[in-house]
Amino acid sequence: MQEDRLIRLLVVEDHNVVRAGLCSLLTARYGVTVVGEAADGLEAIDKAQALKPDVILMDLAMPRMTGLEAILKIREQDPDARILILTSFGEEAKVTAAMRAGAMGVLLKDSSADDLAHAIQSVHRGNLSLPQDLARKIISGLLDAETAAAPAEELTKRELDVLKYLAQGMSNAEIADALSVSVPTVRSHVHNLLGKLPMTSRTQAALYAVEIGLVSSQS
Repeated sequence: MQEDRLIRLLVVEDHNVVRAGLCSLLTARYGVTVVGEAADGLEAIDKAQALKPDVILMDLAMPRMTGLEAILKIREQDPDARILILTSFGEEAKVTAAMRAGAMGVLLKDSSADDLAHAIQSVHRGNLSLPQDLARKIISGLLDAETAAAPAEELTKRELDVLKYLAQGMSNAEIADALSVSVPTVRSHVHNLLGKLPMTSRTQAALYAVEIGLVSSQS
């Protein structure tokens, strides 16, 4: 893979040995290059703004500012930031909060190098990336009882098409191109389907698409 096609990654992890290991593993491998490191949430915000990485690999438990707080700030500055969470088993509540804040994927700390690379690539493409053994718990935590019970049958065929593309990380312009319609038309479909389900964000809609089997949680 050519240098200009490498995924530019910011690694955020407070443990020096773990962070160094991640950087060493990923440097110029798997189509990924590490462009920056951060040891806590505050540093992550500064590095994200300065470096504009393609993907941010973010630990949640850190000093000075947690990963969740950093995600909220980074997404406030850049709503299109693509963030992959580093986590351990037993942290479903923290992960759910981070996904609600706008993170696009979850990676368990004991994952293999191949799984790590796949998750980074998936998030870079704009897809959700959830480990199968945590996906159901995370989705259940994000979708309240009313939303989880929302019938997909209420959506028109075109709205289902838009939901599927949305869950694959496509922008309104990309969806418009795929469906041969205008961007305002897609925007209207997104507004309508969020209202019908009901939901408040594209991430929540994407998770619902996983829940009903419209797309996979491992894209």
